[in-house]
Amino acid sequence: MAYHADASHLADKEILTWEGFGDAQRELAHAIHASGFRPSIIVGVARGGMPLAGALTYALGVKLTDAINVEFYTDVEQTLPDPILLAPMMDTESIAGKRILVADDVADSGRTLGLVMKLLRGFGADVRSAVLYAKPQTLVQPDYVWKNTDKWIVFPWSAQPPIASVDG
Repeated sequence: MAYHADASHLADKEILTWEGFGDAQRELAHAIHASGFRPSIIVGVARGGMPLAGALTYALGVKLTDAINVEFYTDVEQTLPDPILLAPMMDTESIAGKRILVADDVADSGRTLGLVMKLLRGFGADVRSAVLYAKPQTLVQPDYVWKNTDKWIVFPWSAQPPIASVDG
């Protein structure tokens, strides 16, 4: 069973450690705060955006958080034809007129981020986005980016195979 970070065939990778993640989320939080944007809700794009969303809720003092489930990557450098929303869906009635920060790990093609932003804006929310990494080819430029790279990224939360595949 392949897992997200199993990119051993790639010689040049960007490796983010837990310590590096701590620094990255704090720098992003400072940039968001300095911009004057004060989100009332932080929405993590599940699964990769969940660690960043959780960290930003604490760093920015935001109590309300939610997640939106999107599937796009199926393996290392393999995607579905289009990103798709997965159930359960968030309570969209409660977000009208709110300031929402969408957090994700990477804006690669930008298609997942674009889908989520369009959806939330469609419910009348003021939406901005924050990502740890942006790739040069992204179609949607995030509002806040910690680092730009064209490398495959190994994140600390997906650097090892799932327990189920290790234990059998």
